[in-house]
Amino acid sequence: MFSRKRGGPKHVRATDAPPSEALAQSLAADDEPVAPEQGPWDQKFAPEGVQRLDLGSLLIPAVDGVEVRVQANPDGAVEQIVLVDGESALQLGVFAAPRSEGIWDEVREEIAQAMASDGVAPREIDGPYGTELAARVNTPEGPADVRFVGVDGPRWMVRALYQGAAAADPSREGRLGEVLTGLVVVRDQEARPVREALPLRLPKEMTEQAAAEAEGAQANGHQPQ
Repeated sequence: MFSRKRGGPKHVRATDAPPSEALAQSLAADDEPVAPEQGPWDQKFAPEGVQRLDLGSLLIPAVDGVEVRVQANPDGAVEQIVLVDGESALQLGVFAAPRSEGIWDEVREEIAQAMASDGVAPREIDGPYGTELAARVNTPEGPADVRFVGVDGPRWMVRALYQGAAAADPSREGRLGEVLTGLVVVRDQEARPVREALPLRLPKEMTEQAAAEAEGAQANGHQPQ
């Protein structure tokens, strides 16, 4: 299920979501927060008994048929997460946010402005998490559909970018939608600037695999010709 492939579906540049249910619950005055009905979940509300890929600040649920492509730098810090299911892809990012307010409205406007400056006409649509941003963009492979979804939580914000079939038709999210609703955010207690990317790292299994491959390549390089 998990791979460390580079590349994957093309995507547009962007950054980070309406006060979501997760955020609204966290702001309940003088009351103990109540778990939202669906994720992305804050760690304290995450359902138990679910197999997840641990990437540090993000725990990604294992869903049959969904391939997880993780791109990392030589130090093991994750730079990009893309999930692929057939003709659809989902790129994930998680960012620091204020505890008391969401940032998706502001960020969505910035994304729309950036698209407009590139000659793209984005449109706002209603989705299960509030207002989404959809557009058809030009890529080296030709025109492609993209759809941005933002979800605000307590001191975090998840940005999800659908590409391909799931972007053109939200009803085709399928298993990628399951991943998004099952996502868990692990927000550390460190004070961070708003919109700073939360730290992501390769899981132990991937780190060990990469180290073994590097050792094997080095050993082969020193073999007599």
